[in-house]
Amino acid sequence: MTDQHPFSPRMEYAFTISIELGKPYWIRPSARGDTRAAIHAVSGKVEGPRLNGTVVPMSGGDYPLARDNGVIDFDARYLLEADDGALIYLQNVGYRWAKNDEIAAKMRNNEDVGFDDYYMRVTPRFDAPAGPHEWMSRHVFVGVAEKVPGANRIHYFVVL
Repeated sequence: MTDQHPFSPRMEYAFTISIELGKPYWIRPSARGDTRAAIHAVSGKVEGPRLNGTVVPMSGGDYPLARDNGVIDFDARYLLEADDGALIYLQNVGYRWAKNDEIAAKMRNNEDVGFDDYYMRVTPRFDAPAGPHEWMSRHVFVGVAEKVPGANRIHYFVVL
């Protein structure tokens, strides 16, 4: 049995964002030599114990870089609107990669795959207004994401 490090982070589930994605636009190859995409955030919902609201339609999107080794390097930016009307800016960076070439092909074709068939994690930053959502701009979060056909579902955990 291993002892947990005394500084191991504690995390608490905060909310889930289910985001519908638009048509991808590809730049092949980009100036970096990899493939770059632009995918708009069409709509979405925010649901959880610490935040509820919507994704502001067409307020941004994801601009991933697809590397030759199969890793997708995310850079997503868009707005959330809390149920009380507050606007919150979100930036996600992270990585997705499939466990094998067959699963990677299914994901590229927007087919359903099992959650254990890939790795998809993000580290978000939030810019929230002063008031009840300000806590989001003061904490570190980790997002565990699901790739579903035509959408992403990201479960956010606040590091305490």
